[in-house]
Amino acid sequence: QVQLVESGGGLVQAGGSLRLSCAASGGTFSSYTMGWFRQAPGKEREFVAAQNWNGAITNYAASVKGRFTMSRDNAKNTLYLQMNSLKTEDTAVYYCAANLRGYYAYRLSDFGSWGQGTQVTVSS
Repeated sequence: QVQLVESGGGLVQAGGSLRLSCAASGGTFSSYTMGWFRQAPGKEREFVAAQNWNGAITNYAASVKGRFTMSRDNAKNTLYLQMNSLKTEDTAVYYCAANLRGYYAYRLSDFGSWGQGTQVTVSS
């Protein structure tokens, strides 16, 4: 089982940027589809972005497309989410997750391993 630890969250003003990282240990990171999800207070966890094992395929939620960029460094077992032009509605706990099923899919139920989350707060 892969262990995931997010970092890089914090407080930022609207229009600012943050970069989240997710360090993986155990398992075979380079073979997994990876995803970012977020959960705002009182709301369900929602999809943000997903990327296949080698970074050749990336999908984004419509709400973040053009502002967020997901990437990965398989040599460092690390996943990234660059977040630009942040909005107050981006405030949430952000989670990285690993799809261990061996094929590219990014429904919430496809991800079997989750990090503990990192808080992102965007102020107006």
